Amino acid sequence: MNSINLDRDPYSIIITGVGGQGNVMASRVMGSMFVTNGFSVTIGETFGASQRGGSVMSHLRISKKSSWSPQIPRGGADMIVSLEPIEAVRVLAAYGNPGVILLSNTRPIFPVNVIKGEATYPAIEDIKTAVKNSISHAIFIDATEEALKMENPILANIIMLGAVIGLNILPLERDDFHKAIAERVPHDKIDVNMDAFDLGTRLVRQ
Repeated sequence: MNSINLDRDPYSIIITGVGGQGNVMASRVMGSMFVTNGFSVTIGETFGASQRGGSVMSHLRISKKSSWSPQIPRGGADMIVSLEPIEAVRVLAAYGNPGVILLSNTRPIFPVNVIKGEATYPAIEDIKTAVKNSISHAIFIDATEEALKMENPILANIIMLGAVIGLNILPLERDDFHKAIAERVPHDKIDVNMDAFDLGTRLVRQ
């Protein structure tokens, strides 16, 4: 895939997941990466009913020309990055279009009604099939599984960011991430975050 067409202004990205997955951190880091490269970035966030376990969605409007409203119009997303697969389906239904690019984690987080047995959660293969039948560009990676191998499941959000950059769609580089993450984590946590980022890049290129 090629880098984004800068004539498309603004470029609209949604990062979604559930509370506790580091969605907000991921959106702020990505926003900072764009600002470093001279873009104007507006971020809007919505939160579900609970801080942990509720839906979380960040809208990023990226522009070379001006600031935009933080709310992406219905059907207006250019890219959707989902830390949880059913959230990918939910956001795609509202903000997707035939040209949208979707990158999703595969590990589900079951909502309370599923845990109580009041509802069922679709099989991940069924989710993949439904998504790939509706849009042309959909990629799923096992970010949480890889983060667990690193003994830190919260790093799934950083793995996903690495995967986004690995797509070679956005005009962002590894050094941009290094600068952004170094401003947000203790010095002794930078290396593990860089390892997670690099892992995400490798996963999406396999």
